[in-house]
Parts: sequence; C-alpha cells; structure tokens
Amino acid sequence: MTEDRLRKFAKAMRHDPTEAEYVLWQLLRARRLGGMKFKRQEPLGPYICDFVCHERLLIVEADGSQHMRSKRDADRDRYFEMKGYRTLRFWNEVIQENIDGVAEQIIQAAAGR
Repeated sequence: MTEDRLRKFAKAMRHDPTEAEYVLWQLLRARRLGGMKFKRQEPLGPYICDFVCHERLLIVEADGSQHMRSKRDADRDRYFEMKGYRTLRFWNEVIQENIDGVAEQIIQAAAGR
C-alpha cells in the first residue's frame, strides 16, 4: 500500500472506531494519561498503529478475536521493536471492563522507558 493510501485508510479508520478503541481514546487523548501525547490510527512504516506515543516509543493496540495468535501481529510487533517501539496489546473486553487496569499498565510501560 502506498504511503498516500495508507494515510487515507488511517483517516477513515479514525472516523469509525470500535467501541474499545473509542473507550481507549477517551483515556489517551489530550495528554489525559500521564501527560503523554498519543496519536490514533497513525501510520508507522507499512503499518497503522491504533495508538502511538512517539515521545515514549510506545504503541497501544486494541485487539479483537481476529488478532488471536496472528502471525501478522507478531510481524508488526517485531517491526516496531526494530524501530525502538514497545507494543502493548489489550483485548477489547479488557479495555471495556477494566480501563483503570489498562491505564495503569500503560503508565508502568511508559515509565519503564
């Protein structure tokens, strides 16, 4: 996918978030979590990150059942790791049922860098 098409696709995805992505965005937007600036549906190389904080080199992904044991996700995570990023993955159900726990894990991961 060309960079221009990737950006257009990311923009379209920002306008149609899953329920879990919406909940997570309410936590991460406007530096609400630990003063960190997150962007959503952000292209990074050949992939689109659900949420990325470039200053902390941290990526947060909201995963549904289609991501279970996904080789593509493993390849993405390795690519991001080679670029210096750490990827946190949360199941959609966990985001919706325990957003405080998700927030704590994100803060801990960001502090570990």
